[in-house]
This record gives sequence, C-alpha cells and structure tokens, in this order.
Amino acid sequence: MAGSSIGIFLFPEVEELDWAGPWEVLRVWQLYWPGDGAEVFTLAQDPGPVTCAKGLKVLPDHTWDDAPPIDVLVYPGGQGTRNHLEDEAIMGWLKKTAAQASLMTSVCTGSLVYAAAGLLDNRPATTHWSTIDLLGQLGHNIEVRPDDRFVDDGDVITSAGVSAGLDMALHQVARLSSRERAAEVRRAIQYDPEPPV
Repeated sequence: MAGSSIGIFLFPEVEELDWAGPWEVLRVWQLYWPGDGAEVFTLAQDPGPVTCAKGLKVLPDHTWDDAPPIDVLVYPGGQGTRNHLEDEAIMGWLKKTAAQASLMTSVCTGSLVYAAAGLLDNRPATTHWSTIDLLGQLGHNIEVRPDDRFVDDGDVITSAGVSAGLDMALHQVARLSSRERAAEVRRAIQYDPEPPV
C-alpha cells in the first residue's frame, strides 16, 4: 500500500512505549525509505501537550480537526484508555475513522477501546495480559487470544502489551511494503530482543 498515511493517537496517560515503539519503527521506515511513501504523524483530540503515563510530555503533530486523512490508525494503551470506554466523543471519532481507514491497529489496552466501539465483534484479538478477561466482556463474540503477541484479522490488528507494539509495527511494515523491508527496518533499529531476565 504505497503512500500510507499513518496516525498515532496520543491522549492523557497513554503508555509511552505503546506509541513510541511503533513511532520509532514506522518513522525509521518513512525516513530511511522515503520512496515507500509512508507518512507518519501523531495526533490528539485537542491542541497542546499530552502528559503520558510515566510523566513524559509530548506535543502531537495534529488534532482531530486538522489531521490528514488516516489510512492506518495506531491506538496505544495505558491507564488513559479506561476513560475512553464510555466516552461518546472518542467512540464517535473511532467509528468514523474506522469507516474511512484501511487498517486499524492497537497496542496493549488500546484494543479495549476498539472492543467498546464494536470494532472487535466476531473477531480474534489480544491485549495486555492483565486485561484479557475484560477484553472478552466489552464486545460481542470476541475470540480472545491471550498468548499471541499480535493478532492480524485483515483490517484490524491488535497487539499485546507495551513491547509487543514493536512486533506489530514491524508486521505493519511487512504488510504495507514487504517482509524484506520490515527486516531492514528491524536491523536499522537493532531490534533483536534477548531479555536479560
């Protein structure tokens, strides 16, 4: 999918690595291989800085009102998502975005918001291990996959917690470009996890 416009949603108490991990993967792809046509940006509901879960303050590129059309949405997780589950404005924006985007992706508890919006009904999905049970309760007939790092169901991809967002973003590059390009991006950021514990 050449020329993909990829929006990463930021909100108060968003988990830092949930969005910064995919941001790193996708921006490296954009900057190092500009011929692929990816355009990655952050956006928030309102203007001004966003304070993340661990205190990092970030200034999004756009708001809902002035963001370019979104082909791919990345919806991170974090404690802030709990307030989204019954937020009518967010539910409305999410459904409108899903109707226009070609790919909706989530990291960690971002999938809970997708479930609450009905985007995961009758689909397989995953989320952070601590909210697996809640994921199954928020939608209709969601096939919860607790052991998957990410779940690709065509136009929706959900991923497990925090670091799984890196895997999901690399998978996005493979889908939108090629496995070879995704491998090049992975090497560029030297992502080859070998946890010490």
